Amino acid sequence: MRKLVRDGKVAVLVSSGFGAGWYSWHYNKELLFDPDVVKMLELDWPRERILAHCEKFYGEDFYYGGIEGLSIVWVNEGSKFRIDEYDGSERLVKLTDDDWIEA
Repeated sequence: MRKLVRDGKVAVLVSSGFGAGWYSWHYNKELLFDPDVVKMLELDWPRERILAHCEKFYGEDFYYGGIEGLSIVWVNEGSKFRIDEYDGSERLVKLTDDDWIEA
């Protein structure tokens, strides 16, 4: 799987906007890490061009509504995380962020 790694950190795409998630609406890990989308966001490309890229490479069957709130979160390479979602708004939660309760 292709990923963009810089200085030991991996770019992860997360949508914080309400209504639709980026990853949580289809669970496609390739879209979660797509280095082309990361670069397009960094260059502030119009969302329509990013959408066209995604439809070309992933197909029109996916729902890309989360593109409006899409941002990049940099995570240490090898770190474990999950994407939490509420009403389309996603949040990246690292394994080390959770306050685990032990019985």
